[in-house]
Amino acid sequence: MYVYEHSHPLELVDLQPPNDEDVWEKDSDEDDEDDLIAENEFRRPCNRCHQDITVYNRYYYKCTIDSCDFLLHKFCAELPQRLTHVSHQHPLILRKGLEIVHNECNHCQSQIKPNEACYRCEDGSWCYVIDVKCAVDVEKKSIHHPSHPHLLVCAVSKPILCHCSACGKEHKGTFYLCTTCSNFTIHSDCAFLPKKLLIQEATNNAFDHPHPLTISYSFPYTDQRAKYYPRCRVCNLEFGRREHYLWIYKCEKCMYYVHLDCGTSRREPFMSIMTSEGTGKTVKNFKDADYPDLIHLPFHDQSCSILKHLFFTGIGPTSSEFKEVNLQHISHPHELILVTTQCADTSGATSSKGKSYMCHDPMKKIELLCNGCVRPITDMPFYKCANEDESCNFALHEWCTRLPTSIENHPGHPQHTLVLLPNAPRVFFSVFRCKVCDLPCNGFAYCCLECNYNIDVSCGFIPEKITHKAHPNHLLSRVETSSLHKECRMCRQVNYYDARGSILAFCCSICDDFWIHSSCALLLPETIMHKYDKHPMSLSYFPIENHKSEYFCEIREREFNPHCSFYHCHKCVQSVHSACAPLILRSETDTQYWYENSIYMFVNVKFGNIHETPVHPHPLVFAQGIADDGDCSNCSRYLRYRMIFKCLRCKYAIHYECCKRLENRP
Repeated sequence: MYVYEHSHPLELVDLQPPNDEDVWEKDSDEDDEDDLIAENEFRRPCNRCHQDITVYNRYYYKCTIDSCDFLLHKFCAELPQRLTHVSHQHPLILRKGLEIVHNECNHCQSQIKPNEACYRCEDGSWCYVIDVKCAVDVEKKSIHHPSHPHLLVCAVSKPILCHCSACGKEHKGTFYLCTTCSNFTIHSDCAFLPKKLLIQEATNNAFDHPHPLTISYSFPYTDQRAKYYPRCRVCNLEFGRREHYLWIYKCEKCMYYVHLDCGTSRREPFMSIMTSEGTGKTVKNFKDADYPDLIHLPFHDQSCSILKHLFFTGIGPTSSEFKEVNLQHISHPHELILVTTQCADTSGATSSKGKSYMCHDPMKKIELLCNGCVRPITDMPFYKCANEDESCNFALHEWCTRLPTSIENHPGHPQHTLVLLPNAPRVFFSVFRCKVCDLPCNGFAYCCLECNYNIDVSCGFIPEKITHKAHPNHLLSRVETSSLHKECRMCRQVNYYDARGSILAFCCSICDDFWIHSSCALLLPETIMHKYDKHPMSLSYFPIENHKSEYFCEIREREFNPHCSFYHCHKCVQSVHSACAPLILRSETDTQYWYENSIYMFVNVKFGNIHETPVHPHPLVFAQGIADDGDCSNCSRYLRYRMIFKCLRCKYAIHYECCKRLENRP
């Protein structure tokens, strides 16, 4: 088209082309990851009204000559030559400022520049002039917003109280509404939010992320499900099925999502110093001097445990002052000897009492588990059965030989005294389910014989208060999960133990939505070594920054939820589901594909013992079932992932539960 004030033809440009509707919702992998400056939006002045042309105007005309920067709003370019305006009784004619004598707008009293278009009275006897901005005031209040297919109009100039379709909140202010859809309104502040922002700048450094967050005009429930239902990284609330139409800010490559108002608010509660776990900079809510014996979790590596910590810090019930070379323990019929020397050659073992032993080393496929706490024995000294018979693999940590014989006022069962027993009573093959962590165990137990209440020895010393890196700087207190109705922030399970009774967990008294199971806190070390990676793997609580692919467990070769705790090697970009981490020596296989708890279900079970049973003529080995074991010889159901007994002479294999039922049958 042609306009009177320009000699070249103009062409129409669409700033929101139909084939690029989601251009702002896609994170550009081509962007420099070190460039933390949000991209500039299109913003150029119109040569008629001198107001900016932005993406919300959608259409504009530009000169077809590349070297010419003449631009016009679409509605400015299409202004009629003759206009009837409510402010004047005569028709108005479009003219340049040079063609008029009176150079002040009669409507807004602004000066009209020489080359600026304006309307003047058609009757030469009237000196009435208005600029283009005033002439098209209604048009200027309309926008084409990329979030909505229809034109949005700011019909009411005065502030009103209305629900915003962008953030889901009720605001007071000016709103743009759709005249086609009666239920779509967006607040002007939300309408013109930046397409990209740095959350540290938008929240005064209360929250931090290295990449710009991109606005997304919806978060469909199918996308939420595909991303394992992520939570807002500021307020930690879910996005929800009903709120899928609300806008969010996101970094897709890091699976980092925030609500619209959470990502842009500089006010309470989002700027509170008591921000939620792992997402913001929290202020310590306790003094170290008030808690000199406070346990800081997670433990550093697989060699650490709650019992070892209490033993070496001297604050627990055990003592490291005296070491007996030979020990007769109530848990074992043979004498135990103190092992202080580690043999470097695993093939050169002898049967003498003075022989050396190898400690637990998963990288070399050497397994040595304590019969008391069923934790790996990774350091000298420890106690080992002195029997010449090499089939006896009984071993104890030094601290497990000095456990107290009873516990008074245990938080899980304060009404009765718990007594230390090498084998829990009234259970099959010494396997019991701990009433605190709900995991099966065949180690030592603290028992209430009156109530049939059994717990493993580690759960016998659950600390009253801890700190954890999953929720830094805030004190976590021991509570019963019966009082909690939200999901554990490490395994994302909602009180999955409550069906069998109340257990213990750790909860933040300030952030009422944060709690973790005691097992998640105490049994997952900060780093592990695994045969699938030559580097230490670190415990992660959120998706990894700059992770450009899906999260697959290297052991089970399946995708897992990165919003749960998992282990990750940043150098090799490999991940392991936390429940699969101990499998390097247990079964050399994976856990159930649907098993999403953070703890390996048999972490407290020592396999390998021999069971003589009347249901089979040969001795059976206690083991975890693998795929090669096939189906149960009794019930014909698969044995994989279950506790089983299997014969090494023939192909007979049976579930633990089936064997228990057959032996107890009258």
